[in-house]
Amino acid sequence: MEIHESAEDYLETILILKERIGHVRSIDIATEMNYSKPSISVAMKKLRGNGYIRVDEDGFIELTDTGHAIASDIYQRHRVLTDFFVSLGVDEQTAAEDACRIEHDLSAQTFEKIMEHAAKFTRGENL
Repeated sequence: MEIHESAEDYLETILILKERIGHVRSIDIATEMNYSKPSISVAMKKLRGNGYIRVDEDGFIELTDTGHAIASDIYQRHRVLTDFFVSLGVDEQTAAEDACRIEHDLSAQTFEKIMEHAAKFTRGENL
């Protein structure tokens, strides 16, 4: 099943918030992403319908195994790409913004090669 970039962003945000504050509600996502509460509610309904999240009776949002796998993959891409761009001399904010733009569209092959290259760089090998 193909998942849209916006859904990946929501799932990644849920993962990040869960790690940062321990629990996630729609209002937390709205605040983090600077979106309206109604927009988040619509998105959460779609994510729940597609089996990516569960919402308990108190409104706490949890990623399903499928949602967690997608969120983890996107978040790993974001971190690796941000670190890689910073290692090239890009400032942290620009690196994070650029990583956010391309983390969804980068092929698995290209991402793998970036990770291999970055690993060489951190081991001090010639680039």
